[in-house]
Amino acid sequence: MNISKEQLDELNAVVTVDIAKSDYSDKVEKILKDYRKNANIPGFRKGHVPMGLVKKQYGKAVLVDEVNKLLQESLNKYLTEEKLDVLGNPLPKEQENFDWDAEDYSFEFELGLAPKFDVKFNGKKAITHYKIVASDEMIDNQVTTIQKQYGKLTSKEEADKNSLVRGTFVNEEKEINKETTVSLDKIKGKRNLDKFVGSKVGDVLSLKTKGLFTDEHDLISALGVSHDEGHGLETEVTFTISEINEQELADLDQELFDKVYGEGNVKTVTELKDKIKEDAERQFEQQSDSRLLNDITESVLENTKFDLPVTFLQKWIRVTGEKPLTEDEAKDEYEKSEKGLRYQLIEGKVINDNNLQVTFEELKGFAKDLIKGQMAQFGQTNPEDKELDDIAARILSNQDEVKRISDQLMSQKLLTFYKENVKLKTKEISFDDYVKEVYK
Repeated sequence: MNISKEQLDELNAVVTVDIAKSDYSDKVEKILKDYRKNANIPGFRKGHVPMGLVKKQYGKAVLVDEVNKLLQESLNKYLTEEKLDVLGNPLPKEQENFDWDAEDYSFEFELGLAPKFDVKFNGKKAITHYKIVASDEMIDNQVTTIQKQYGKLTSKEEADKNSLVRGTFVNEEKEINKETTVSLDKIKGKRNLDKFVGSKVGDVLSLKTKGLFTDEHDLISALGVSHDEGHGLETEVTFTISEINEQELADLDQELFDKVYGEGNVKTVTELKDKIKEDAERQFEQQSDSRLLNDITESVLENTKFDLPVTFLQKWIRVTGEKPLTEDEAKDEYEKSEKGLRYQLIEGKVINDNNLQVTFEELKGFAKDLIKGQMAQFGQTNPEDKELDDIAARILSNQDEVKRISDQLMSQKLLTFYKENVKLKTKEISFDDYVKEVYK
């Protein structure tokens, strides 16, 4: 067997695999002998079928199968040994008048090669890394929310401006059908509030979403829509009232502190506010980091330039999908996926060049940290290590979970690397101003 490569240019090559009869004949002969031992052909005893008849009936199929197996094994081995970084898969070239009755065969494959490039981490401008801080107003509002959450509810016949009104928001066109509780102190404007005040169970209110809540995020939560869909949403909804309550705030005492944060962890209102601020800003940090990773990704894509084997990739898309595509369809698909492919190549190079690969021990430790965080939400703050190991083992036995957690860990590793190697400028900002700036 002989395998050779013709380099057409930096991004395209053709590999030729020459297979001689001596490469496959022994294997084919052995399989046909096994067929002969087990063949059930009328007129012949088992194991006594003439070899000529076996070859006539099965020889071509066995030959084709074994040559194709040998071809794939040899090609894959060659690509690995030669360290050829290919995009997609090798595409067999069409060969006119190919003859399976010949004894020696030659096959050609087109290759699309990954480009060589350097990752450009920094552009002309530094990337903004937002440090989102919790304002005093936000902290005070959260204190009130906690008091409401642990306070007492009293049923009422008629709503007033301090009521909690439970009901269902509906808009069939937008596929909104969400049961929720609305605190009327979060309703924006006298006109909207007047629709609720004086209402009773069973009433159906017609409302406009624009300007309905003081905080647009309350609208997103109440309607059960996505973050992007909720911002700036202008439509009409109905709200059918099922329950009206008045809430008596819980006292800010040790009993409340223990219920919220566990016994003895918070002892004063000042410590409560400090804890709320710490928890809020930890969540804000996750949100800010997610935004930073997106911004860095866009910047790196914009600044790292390289060519791709476009013609090869469009052909590969056209012929290897579930159904064949036309050239125009393949071109459209390529254009949709090109940006993702470019970043996949960039990310792979960053990972390989900087040894950011995820090890199993790292994955296990990361999974245990996630489990501990989830358990803490339910008051289990000191789980035993064996319990964590057992839960992690169950989770990591599921390949889908392994991929999900691996992707999370890799994103964390990349973010840490980027923070150390990308030119950043830190901007301290309140959450409300962050939303206005980022989602303007």
